[in-house]
Amino acid sequence: MIWHPYTQMKTASPPIPITRGEGVYLFDDSGNKYIDAISSWWVNLHGHSHPFLAEKIYQQAKKLEHVMFAGFTHEPAIQLAERLLPLLPGDFTKIFYSDNGSTAVEVALKMAIQYWKNREQGTRKVQESRLKEEPRSKIIALKNSYHGDTFGSMSVSDRGVFTLAFQDYLFDVIFIDVPTSENISALIKQVNDLGEEIACFIYEPLIQAAGGMVMYEADPLNELLKACKKNGSICIADEVMTGFYRTGKMFASEYVHEKPDIICLSKGITGGVLPLGATACTQRIFDAFLSEDKSKTFFHGHSYTANPLACAAANASLDLLHVGEFRFQLDQIIRLHKTYPTTLAVRTSRFATKNLRRCGTVLAFEVETDEKDEYLNSIGKIISHKAMQAGVLLRPLGNTVYFMPPYCVSKQQLERIYIVTQEVLHEL
Repeated sequence: MIWHPYTQMKTASPPIPITRGEGVYLFDDSGNKYIDAISSWWVNLHGHSHPFLAEKIYQQAKKLEHVMFAGFTHEPAIQLAERLLPLLPGDFTKIFYSDNGSTAVEVALKMAIQYWKNREQGTRKVQESRLKEEPRSKIIALKNSYHGDTFGSMSVSDRGVFTLAFQDYLFDVIFIDVPTSENISALIKQVNDLGEEIACFIYEPLIQAAGGMVMYEADPLNELLKACKKNGSICIADEVMTGFYRTGKMFASEYVHEKPDIICLSKGITGGVLPLGATACTQRIFDAFLSEDKSKTFFHGHSYTANPLACAAANASLDLLHVGEFRFQLDQIIRLHKTYPTTLAVRTSRFATKNLRRCGTVLAFEVETDEKDEYLNSIGKIISHKAMQAGVLLRPLGNTVYFMPPYCVSKQQLERIYIVTQEVLHEL
């Protein structure tokens, strides 16, 4: 009856009916409870069924549930933009709302592409100035990246199992290596050789999440961004997962001196209770769309753009991120991840673990198997099943196991996640 996402329906086990959530716990229809160690696909910040979030949504629902956002506006969307813009890492002046991470990326890509189209049109109309714009047609992205499941976001994602069936339909993108101290000089040369052909560069700062929680350093990324900006290229930070303190700071781009021109937000923006996407841009981007020429309009929108209930939830989530206990909870997760038992690296009866790494509230490692390190590695399903039997929700990315709990997780609950993971690994 229902076709579930990222699920091979022929071989999948029946889905578990979840009847309610409370804090870090999810409860099924048999009364079993599970610690949500992955924030339900990385969206939940404050715990399930948070009473403050529920109350704010309820109050908003009594006033206005939705109105089209073309030609209209409303207080929750205005308030959210006014609060987000000063928090963003860069000189952002405008927020464009959508409804999820993929569409936030689609908006960013279309902004960047049309920015250059609008500029080119303006140049052609002022022929007497004898200006000539170099064509900006190339898009660069990082290998191993994942930016979503719509066609634009798939195009700028690494070609692999997620995009295999659609590769002949995706637009061309130049994929470059993830920047490191060893390869940054070569990457800068590559960017400089492309020069003013580059329309935009899109990247996930510090953590490539769906690609296997690949973590990389801020300094090489900064040097790469500096080279792109020197050529005038638009830099797009996909902070759909890394936003809202997942890396320890409000946004991962805060670790990098060079700031993006466009930033994409979703997932945790509402605390994980309602879908919402936001794409912020600088005044430079916005100004290219201001014109008496109607063809320069940004022709993009969604039926549920800036949904008032979602915006109210996002405002409430921001409130919770600024109360005293939140900082303690965040620091506690980071501290406990740093003290995660070193016995994890000890070989189990059949398997070994490797590449233990941390970034803020995210901890990840691989389980060595006879299969390739990838999303289709079969060990992930086994680990997930065994952990669920022990009351912990894990969803490994193939053989990559990771923890990304809601911020309300207690010391005892996080230690329980660690213990169950250890037990599962020793039972493999």
